[in-house]
Amino acid sequence: MELNPASLEWNDAYKLLVGSILPRPIAFVTTMDADGNVNAAPFSFFTAICADPMLICFSPMRKGTDGSKKDTLANIEETKEFVINIVSQDFTEKMNICAADYPAGTDELVAAGLTKEKSAAVNPPRVKESKVHLECSLHQVLHFGERPGSGSLVIGKVEHVHVAEELYENGRISSEKLKPVGRMAGHIYTRPMTDVFELIRKTEPR
Repeated sequence: MELNPASLEWNDAYKLLVGSILPRPIAFVTTMDADGNVNAAPFSFFTAICADPMLICFSPMRKGTDGSKKDTLANIEETKEFVINIVSQDFTEKMNICAADYPAGTDELVAAGLTKEKSAAVNPPRVKESKVHLECSLHQVLHFGERPGSGSLVIGKVEHVHVAEELYENGRISSEKLKPVGRMAGHIYTRPMTDVFELIRKTEPR
């Protein structure tokens, strides 16, 4: 099967991406607008960039209806701050409630029954139910189009990290205790810790 992305509708290209790049970690992002209204939304185009400086990134796509910016992106451009709340199994369903397209100004955390907790270095709150929080200032944002299917790359500098005490062992986070979830294609999620194996990384050529 040979496919040329230039000949595909954006939603068909999207299906190829999410069906190929998986499992994907979920950035559950909390932001505030200039008036103090809180927004929360999950994004599965999310990864780390580097440790020094400590940078992460996620990609909010434009709305599929009219190509407008999502509230998360608009808030970050306005206030230059956000929090990445790592998603664990025990609040995945409540996180999913926040994925709906609520009117601007709606507090999705209230709608989902999740708890706000004051951040240490930024104004947007963190989600108490999350066991790891990355408080970020905006380092850079790049835009790639303004139509449905287009998106942006938001790069954040991690200013402060919260880790639940029971997870932190000898300078590392216990994946088994974190119990993360990942996003697959369609409506499918995965529990990556249910079936794992060890493979020691090779440091010398054969």
